[in-house]
Amino acid sequence: MKIREKLVYFLIIFFSILGLLTGLSCEKSKILSSDFTAPISAAYDDPQADDTPEEVPAVTSLAETVLRAIETAYPDRIREVAFFDGDWTIVVYNERFYYADGRFLPAALRHRAGEFSPLIFYNYPAELPPFRETSPDETARMREQEARRQNSQQDSARPVIRRSTHFFDALWRTSNHHDAYENVKQIRFLGNPVMMHYSILTQLSLVEQQILRLANSNTAVRRWADSVSTVEGWVWRNIAETENRSFHAYGAAIDILPGNMGSLQTYWLWSTRYYPDWWNIPYTRRYHPPEEVIRIFESFGFVWGGKWRRFDTMHFEYRPEVMILSGIPMINLLDLD
Repeated sequence: MKIREKLVYFLIIFFSILGLLTGLSCEKSKILSSDFTAPISAAYDDPQADDTPEEVPAVTSLAETVLRAIETAYPDRIREVAFFDGDWTIVVYNERFYYADGRFLPAALRHRAGEFSPLIFYNYPAELPPFRETSPDETARMREQEARRQNSQQDSARPVIRRSTHFFDALWRTSNHHDAYENVKQIRFLGNPVMMHYSILTQLSLVEQQILRLANSNTAVRRWADSVSTVEGWVWRNIAETENRSFHAYGAAIDILPGNMGSLQTYWLWSTRYYPDWWNIPYTRRYHPPEEVIRIFESFGFVWGGKWRRFDTMHFEYRPEVMILSGIPMINLLDLD
């Protein structure tokens, strides 16, 4: 073989080896780069789910935001938040729930998602929104909604799309009357006996402690506390005129009423008997606890029903995840002496 041919042959072999080494180097760089996302471990595998690992979506979604808030609110009950089998999921104790566009369904119900409406995780206002009467157009829309509501109550054949109870049943370990009764304990709140879920007795006791402490120096709070004559917590029931379970059924809500409200209104549905346009009842004609009392409840994770459009001013409901989603600070029990 001539010297020139040997040189050409050598160069061909050299550049072939160089190309192979370069390709391996590029693959290694891809694996080590920050763009690479390791798959989430399926620690709580669903036997009906695809076992193929998936990449976490790059952009934080509403689903992840809501699930992370729940994880923070109930650290003793949530085992994992993970993107799994094509959806964001949350493991409550040992049961996995799929976000399912806000429906929070177990694996066995994912294919029936259309039968359920989403659970409600809303933006809770830090301040009571200023009152304003509705415009003529808004009033017309509200009257249409009221007409539909009243018609739906009369039409028993109309299909009802309800929210799935499975997620909150798991969160509160309550799915029937017997379980609910086993999970509630009686305490006294402002001198009145009330049944509440065992897991929030500390929060409610601290709410009472701060109210009574403030009552020593605040006349309005003292008068309000002295006036309380009815306190209702656990009752196994649905929300009025709905197929959706009330938080009272879990022992996670409390209604507080004075002995005499005069002519003030406290619950939108009761008000419809006398005020067809109940949404235009001004705050001055609604029963409100003192603002300081509302703030104390909120600081321990309770939302107040007086800030809802369908107002329920006697009602406080334990929803720390809603507070977190709304950016409202709460007291950390670990920081208390």
